[in-house]
Amino acid sequence: MNQAEVLKQIIEERRSIFPKDYSENEIPQHIIEEIINSANFAPNHKRTKPWRFKIFKGAEKVKLASEMQEIYKSVTAPQTFLEKKYNDIGFKINKADTVVSIVVNFSGLVPEWEEIAAVSMAVQNMYLTCTAHHIGCYWSSPKLVDYLKNSLTIEENQKCLGLFYMGQTD
Repeated sequence: MNQAEVLKQIIEERRSIFPKDYSENEIPQHIIEEIINSANFAPNHKRTKPWRFKIFKGAEKVKLASEMQEIYKSVTAPQTFLEKKYNDIGFKINKADTVVSIVVNFSGLVPEWEEIAAVSMAVQNMYLTCTAHHIGCYWSSPKLVDYLKNSLTIEENQKCLGLFYMGQTD
């Protein structure tokens, strides 16, 4: 297969695969690093590289799950609180091998939409690299990420755009 055929196949195979379908197998660290590094090759105007990623594994991931559940509990009115949703938040994070926060850093050098677009392209690179390695992944953007400002150490010129879940599949 030539490079164009390989690329076409990877693009066509790219799918969002959700944590319920992840196995218990760990993603090797060098593959996680390759996935994150692939984001650095996304085009970005004036080379602002507006993406900021934080990787959650192990105890940090468990802490993130608890924090997201507590955020949901604290911002949801009792009459609309759903125990199933609360449990699903923890399940998805804990079932994933790795969770990556997706943050945009607004430089002020270019319009904000361009930096959001650059981050989106960086995440697409991550998606494609996951696909090439047969790693399940998906980008979730729940409103709850707006409350992660302190735990992600998000600065005034930054915004969390969501979480990128990754896991091995059978």
